[in-house]
Amino acid sequence: MQSAPGYYPQTYFGGPPPDHPQAVVVLILGILSLVFCQLIGPVAWVMGSRARKEIQASGGAVGGSGMVNAGWICGIIASSLMILAVLFFVLLAVVGAFASN
Repeated sequence: MQSAPGYYPQTYFGGPPPDHPQAVVVLILGILSLVFCQLIGPVAWVMGSRARKEIQASGGAVGGSGMVNAGWICGIIASSLMILAVLFFVLLAVVGAFASN
C-alpha cells in the first residue's frame, strides 16, 4: 500500500486500549496516602497489586499500567513511612520508660 505524496503512511490502526477501571482510583489513593494519610497506603498497595496482575493477564487489551504502577509505588512508600513512624514512636516509648526509672 502506497500513500499519497506528502502524506505519511498509515501504520497504526485503532485507538489505545482502555484503561483499567481502577487505574485512576489506585493513583488517587496512592497520592493521598503520601500527602494526607498513610493509612490509605496499604489499600493503594493491595488494589494496585491486583490491578497490575489483571493488566498483565489481559495481554495488552487493558491499559493504564503507568497510573497503576505510580499509585502502587506511592502506596508502598506511604506504608513504609507509616511502619517507620510506628517503630519510631515505639522506640521513643521504650526509651522514655527506661529513662524514667
